Amino acid sequence: MFAILFQSRELIWRLFLRDFSAKYRQSILGVAWAVVNPILIVGVFMFLNRSGILVIEGTKVPYPVFALVGISLFSIFSTGLSTAANSIIGAGPMVMKINFPKISLVISSFGQALVEFAVRLLLLAIVFILFHVSPPWTALLFPLSLIPLMLLTVGLGLILSLLTGIFRDTVHVVSLLTTFLLLLTPVLYPSPKTEMFVVLNTWNPISHLIIGCRDILLAGVMSNQLGFIWSSVFSILVFLLSWRVFHIAETRIAERV
Repeated sequence: MFAILFQSRELIWRLFLRDFSAKYRQSILGVAWAVVNPILIVGVFMFLNRSGILVIEGTKVPYPVFALVGISLFSIFSTGLSTAANSIIGAGPMVMKINFPKISLVISSFGQALVEFAVRLLLLAIVFILFHVSPPWTALLFPLSLIPLMLLTVGLGLILSLLTGIFRDTVHVVSLLTTFLLLLTPVLYPSPKTEMFVVLNTWNPISHLIIGCRDILLAGVMSNQLGFIWSSVFSILVFLLSWRVFHIAETRIAERV
């Protein structure tokens, strides 16, 4: 499996370039659309907060910085999951006519989420300067802290890509679930102290991964190291198990597309 993945690196790159070109062809703003969505979401939450409809307290940095970091991290998961789920059915004719490692489709589609995240990092840099926020030196570890989140996203994306080939409704379910997760995960607000949300966040690996990455970038120290560690282990197991299942089912994919 690892040998096949390594041998597919050139194919993954070519598929990534194809998807990137197709997505932003004839687009006026191009990759700039990657910053429009988080700006609008954060703007709405800022309005709700200042109007007293939704009270958000306890952020140790200005709220726009806190919220933009959270939504940028969550977008890796939500965008990556959505593009991965659509990757195989989106390449239907190629899947049916050509024999190649289908995992290339999933990984190349996930690359689109990383491109959007890279664009949002430029926005974050501007916001950090505007609000005079200086990341600690431990922010150098920030890229490493992203690995568990990426592994979990790709692992779930592998399974969802198979399910989408069988049930087309999977795409709509993914969109619905990511919307609910955005509201239930401390992405745009600090970790709540109420009992129900504490229980939800304790068993939500996405919550620990996003909070851990945000803590590394903004505070330099994770507020819940144990939660981040078990979530990382869970992410690795999900990735390896999903990859194995995908590898076994790969020979039947063309029959389902």
